[in-house]
Amino acid sequence: MALPPYRVDYSPIIERPPITWPNHARVAFWVAPNIEHYEYLPEYEGVRNPWPRTPYPDVQQYTYRDYGNRVGFWRMTEVLDAYGIKCCVSLNLAVLEHYPEIAEAMVQRDWDFMSHGIYNTRYLYGYDEAREREFYQDSIATLKRHTGKSLKGMLGPAISGTLRTPDLMAEAGLIYHTDWVHDDQPVPIRVESGKLVSVPYSFELNDVPVFRANYEADYFVRICKAQFDQLYREGAQSGRVMCIALHPYLIGQPHRAKYLDEILNYIMSHDGVWQTTADEIAEYYIANYYDQAAAHARQFNGHV
Repeated sequence: MALPPYRVDYSPIIERPPITWPNHARVAFWVAPNIEHYEYLPEYEGVRNPWPRTPYPDVQQYTYRDYGNRVGFWRMTEVLDAYGIKCCVSLNLAVLEHYPEIAEAMVQRDWDFMSHGIYNTRYLYGYDEAREREFYQDSIATLKRHTGKSLKGMLGPAISGTLRTPDLMAEAGLIYHTDWVHDDQPVPIRVESGKLVSVPYSFELNDVPVFRANYEADYFVRICKAQFDQLYREGAQSGRVMCIALHPYLIGQPHRAKYLDEILNYIMSHDGVWQTTADEIAEYYIANYYDQAAAHARQFNGHV
């Protein structure tokens, strides 16, 4: 079967069949902590330099991120626990072996997990099919061994991938991809076999681009509330998805913890919020809306 010329059929959100979330919720709200491990001396394969600032080791950048696993994770988790948030972790799977205390804390909370690669300093660019297939099998086996959970989705390591990534994900049994930040609802991704959906992630409500652009956590609160308000209004007609992406080395800084509390307090005080995970969103969508959405998109785009 030839590769599809494009992955996602165009379908304007105003003309789609409506989505109804469980208990008639307006917004499916999920939180994605990015729990990562960066190598002190990564291998540079000539495509993307993990530490471009200086010759290795880049102690400044390495230790900045290391703060997240030493301190920030625990401070962030305390705030999440106060609101009973079940997260879907964007996980560098090596974390499970390097930081067993973090692994235990996440398992105890029954969080879900999507792959974010093995390390955040190793990318999928340039992988041939055999190597990428091995990557998925390694990821699936590692997660099952350490958590007992089945791997269902992925945010590419540092948002990297190949032309064949969606096909190989579906072939391996994964059901969702979060690299495609192109919608406020799940949508089908065309693959050669099986079913794969895009679950909305966020580069906007994401502490890395916000804080690196020299905005601070009070601004992060403003945009999270504004996005929720808009999606909550629209969700009265058809369910929407809202994701907040967090990185413990940033949101877990002492001066920011209270702002995460403010965001969660605001959102969770509303009725009609399905606090969920990317796993649960993908499973619900595939069970209830995938076939209908795929048929509608084919019709809209003139496909047989």
